[in-house]
Amino acid sequence: MAYEFDYFVIGAGSGGIASARRAAQYGAKVGVAEYDRLGGTCVNRGCVPKKLMVYASKFPDHFEEATGYGWSPVESQFDWTALTTAVNNEVSRLNGIYMRMLDNSNVQIFRDRARFIDPHTIQVGDKTITASKVLIAVGGEPTYPDIPGVELAITSDDIFSLPQYPKQIVILGGGYIGCEFACILNGLGCEVTQIIRADKILRGFDEDLRTEIQDAMIKHGITLLTNTQNLMLEKADHGITVTVRTEDGEDCIMADMACLSALGRKPNIENIGLENTAVEVVNGAIAINQALETAEPDVYAVGDCTDRINLTPVAINEGRVLADTHFGETPRTMDYRDIPTAVFTTPEAATVGMTEEEARQEFGDAVKVYRSRFRSMYYTLPGKDEKTLMKLIVNEGDSERVLGAHMVGDHAAEIIQGVAIAVKMGATKADFDATVGIHPSSAEEFVTMR
Repeated sequence: MAYEFDYFVIGAGSGGIASARRAAQYGAKVGVAEYDRLGGTCVNRGCVPKKLMVYASKFPDHFEEATGYGWSPVESQFDWTALTTAVNNEVSRLNGIYMRMLDNSNVQIFRDRARFIDPHTIQVGDKTITASKVLIAVGGEPTYPDIPGVELAITSDDIFSLPQYPKQIVILGGGYIGCEFACILNGLGCEVTQIIRADKILRGFDEDLRTEIQDAMIKHGITLLTNTQNLMLEKADHGITVTVRTEDGEDCIMADMACLSALGRKPNIENIGLENTAVEVVNGAIAINQALETAEPDVYAVGDCTDRINLTPVAINEGRVLADTHFGETPRTMDYRDIPTAVFTTPEAATVGMTEEEARQEFGDAVKVYRSRFRSMYYTLPGKDEKTLMKLIVNEGDSERVLGAHMVGDHAAEIIQGVAIAVKMGATKADFDATVGIHPSSAEEFVTMR
């Protein structure tokens, strides 16, 4: 049977666009359907606008620290509208770039919703198209948990379009989204209360990293309520009242205009016609194998809709793996080992490889841990007690191979990105020790730990 497209991609987020462009470069006839803005969550409601707001939140500290270096005190007023306008303008600019990239790659764009009629036939708006192979790359969306009054809360999708600056906000959740926005808004001068159900933020990260960030967030003025239950939101005359039971009793917190729910995300797979295919959904996510194949032949899935490792660079790599394999005659599989990631809190954190807990569970007493905790040179003249934490996890039973590296402190993401190359290549502690450090820098600590 002759199909209109060799490859059709449902969803123009990071993974979908990367796969479509790579396939088109190999000569495939490619189409993409997207009803929303190009670039997906990362460009429009996630990584990019969030990181710009992280930068904005740092300036009050920079102004204060500058006096330690001889600069006169700075008096400055924050303009929420100016920030959000600039951020959204940058997002619009990036959307234009994505559009031009697809046009230049000869990828045909359909600006409408797509839905399977059968495995090779897709309804896109009022058009029906056919494709030999189909990629599902529809991403994820925030979830609203079963909490009384949760409909009063906003999600991270909404934070960039708030018409006014929230002077008081309650944030629900201790994952990276909740923690990042708690630090952003705290840095911008907002009174932040963060509510988590556990005793510590950032479940799944290394314990030392979790503790270091949590203690720093509290020291920087964020009110953190832990081990909570019986959460409830109610509309009040001047905002929202959040009631929660803590270990010390019941607390009522006022949010002047916003309560941010950051209690998880889910694959955005409703109403795309999966019931008209053999694609299997397990625990709310599209099930795929190591080759990124669904249970339906010639239908594939990448990114957050599979709920594996929900990171933009992972989705991009998965998409390119598919294109290389099926259209570039260079078959390969996605390697999920030693994927670095960062949490853009204040202080910043980044990590690659195993946590100490994971390493000890797998290798037991063969694991040796190297730690260094210090005040970086930058904070000496301002007289601030800001700490940097660095940590290496080493398997002494395997030629002292470095299993993981973790950091909390300024520029953690930039530093760990370089360290991740060494970890991925199987570097040993001796390799780290033999590397000459750059002095004076915080990063040199990774090659001087004893």
